[in-house]
Amino acid sequence: MPTETLHDWNLSPEEAIALQKRMAGRIEREDRLGPVRHIAGVDIGFEQEGEITRAAVVVVAWPGDPLAGFEVVEQVVHREPTRMPYIPGLLSFREIPAALEAFGKLVTRPELVMVDGQGIAHPRRLGVASHLGLWLDLPTIGVAKSRLCGVHDEVPEPRGEWTPLRHRGETIGAVLRTRVGVKPLFVSLGHRISLETSLDWVVKCLGRTKLPEPTRLADRLASRRGPMPRPAD
Repeated sequence: MPTETLHDWNLSPEEAIALQKRMAGRIEREDRLGPVRHIAGVDIGFEQEGEITRAAVVVVAWPGDPLAGFEVVEQVVHREPTRMPYIPGLLSFREIPAALEAFGKLVTRPELVMVDGQGIAHPRRLGVASHLGLWLDLPTIGVAKSRLCGVHDEVPEPRGEWTPLRHRGETIGAVLRTRVGVKPLFVSLGHRISLETSLDWVVKCLGRTKLPEPTRLADRLASRRGPMPRPAD
């Protein structure tokens, strides 16, 4: 499914950081997505004390009813040896190779991708959702359970309320309340989509749990063999 080879993966940390800084300028922060018929949810984690990277991708049909359940069109899990040790801020170099292999197994090409991780809410504005969006040339949204960088005000309690996430004078995402009395999610645009549209899609895909259904289903698929916790990057 990747449309072009963007770079090698065999990079030193210094080379990876320099590449992030260059690639961040290629991220499109405005809407460039057409009609959406399929949404992919992505969850990437690790097994065997981090020796194995596991990428789960679930494609659902849209429109769907998140309360009644989306129609699952395809689902794939790909496992491979982990290529890079954990380095804060460089998690996408550790995760994306497995994710690309998983997408390569899909028959259906989604029009929108929701990733369990950060989009531009990253110190160098290239979290895993943004990095993956460039490789796939698809609109992507970062939906993270924890904050990597930035500050924010208290989020109002009602479902669907949010407050901006700011870093170095820039709004890099939104802290979204998806369930009353439950910790919020950190939503940021990944690629080829605006923050406002990212929030709209996440809210439209909320079911009965904290996570939007595409990433919840990917998380459930990945968890069938006991996932390891992943960092916030």
